[in-house]
Amino acid sequence: MEYDWLGFGYAALVAAGGVVGYAKAGSTPSLAAGLLFGGLAGLGAYQQSKDPKNVWLSLVASGTLSAVMGMRFYNSRKAMPGIIAGAR
Repeated sequence: MEYDWLGFGYAALVAAGGVVGYAKAGSTPSLAAGLLFGGLAGLGAYQQSKDPKNVWLSLVASGTLSAVMGMRFYNSRKAMPGIIAGAR
Protein backbone atom coordinates (compact mmCIF):
# COMPACT_ATOMS: atom_id res chain seq x y z
CA MET A 1 0.00 0.00 0.00
CA GLU A 2 1.40 3.38 -1.06
CA TYR A 3 0.83 6.10 1.54
CA ASP A 4 -0.39 9.60 0.68
CA TRP A 5 2.45 11.44 2.42
CA LEU A 6 1.47 14.76 0.89
CA GLY A 7 -2.04 14.37 2.32
CA PHE A 8 -0.73 13.43 5.76
CA GLY A 9 1.62 16.41 5.68
CA TYR A 10 -1.25 18.72 4.73
CA ALA A 11 -3.33 17.32 7.60
CA ALA A 12 -0.49 17.90 10.04
CA LEU A 13 -0.04 21.50 8.84
CA VAL A 14 -3.76 22.24 9.18
CA ALA A 15 -3.84 20.81 12.71
CA ALA A 16 -0.65 22.67 13.63
CA GLY A 17 -2.18 25.89 12.29
CA GLY A 18 -5.09 25.48 14.69
CA VAL A 19 -2.72 24.89 17.60
CA VAL A 20 -0.62 27.94 16.66
CA GLY A 21 -3.77 30.07 16.36
CA TYR A 22 -4.76 29.00 19.85
CA ALA A 23 -1.28 29.56 21.28
CA LYS A 24 -0.84 33.03 19.76
CA ALA A 25 -4.34 34.46 20.11
CA GLY A 26 -6.08 32.16 22.58
CA SER A 27 -8.60 31.31 19.85
CA THR A 28 -10.53 28.20 20.84
CA PRO A 29 -12.49 28.19 17.53
CA SER A 30 -9.16 28.18 15.69
CA LEU A 31 -8.00 25.19 17.71
CA ALA A 32 -11.28 23.32 17.18
CA ALA A 33 -11.41 24.03 13.44
CA GLY A 34 -7.74 23.16 12.97
CA LEU A 35 -8.08 19.86 14.76
CA LEU A 36 -11.39 19.04 13.03
CA PHE A 37 -10.19 19.81 9.51
CA GLY A 38 -6.74 18.36 10.19
CA GLY A 39 -8.37 15.15 11.40
CA LEU A 40 -10.68 15.00 8.39
CA ALA A 41 -7.77 15.63 6.03
CA GLY A 42 -5.75 12.90 7.78
CA LEU A 43 -8.64 10.46 7.52
CA GLY A 44 -9.03 11.40 3.86
CA ALA A 45 -5.32 10.78 3.26
CA TYR A 46 -5.61 7.39 4.96
CA GLN A 47 -8.64 6.47 2.84
CA GLN A 48 -6.83 7.62 -0.28
CA SER A 49 -3.82 5.51 0.69
CA LYS A 50 -6.04 2.44 0.80
CA ASP A 51 -7.91 3.30 -2.42
CA PRO A 52 -6.38 6.01 -4.64
CA LYS A 53 -9.76 6.68 -6.26
CA ASN A 54 -11.38 7.52 -2.90
CA VAL A 55 -10.69 11.26 -2.88
CA TRP A 56 -14.06 12.57 -1.68
CA LEU A 57 -13.28 13.20 1.99
CA SER A 58 -10.00 14.92 1.15
CA LEU A 59 -11.74 16.99 -1.51
CA VAL A 60 -14.60 18.04 0.78
CA ALA A 61 -12.30 18.86 3.72
CA SER A 62 -9.83 20.93 1.70
CA GLY A 63 -12.60 22.54 -0.37
CA THR A 64 -14.57 23.59 2.69
CA LEU A 65 -11.46 24.90 4.43
CA SER A 66 -10.45 26.80 1.28
CA ALA A 67 -13.92 28.36 0.97
CA VAL A 68 -14.00 29.44 4.62
CA MET A 69 -10.48 30.85 4.50
CA GLY A 70 -11.20 32.48 1.13
CA MET A 71 -14.14 34.32 2.67
CA ARG A 72 -11.95 35.40 5.61
CA PHE A 73 -9.32 36.67 3.18
CA TYR A 74 -11.94 38.52 1.13
CA ASN A 75 -13.30 40.26 4.23
CA SER A 76 -9.98 41.08 5.92
CA ARG A 77 -7.50 41.30 3.00
CA LYS A 78 -4.89 39.60 5.20
CA ALA A 79 -2.91 36.90 3.42
CA MET A 80 -2.45 34.76 6.52
CA PRO A 81 -3.99 32.28 7.04
CA GLY A 82 -6.31 32.38 4.04
CA ILE A 83 -3.78 31.96 1.25
CA ILE A 84 -1.91 29.18 3.03
CA ALA A 85 -5.08 27.16 3.74
CA GLY A 86 -5.95 26.93 0.07
CA ALA A 87 -2.51 25.68 -0.93
CA ARG A 88 -3.44 22.01 -1.33
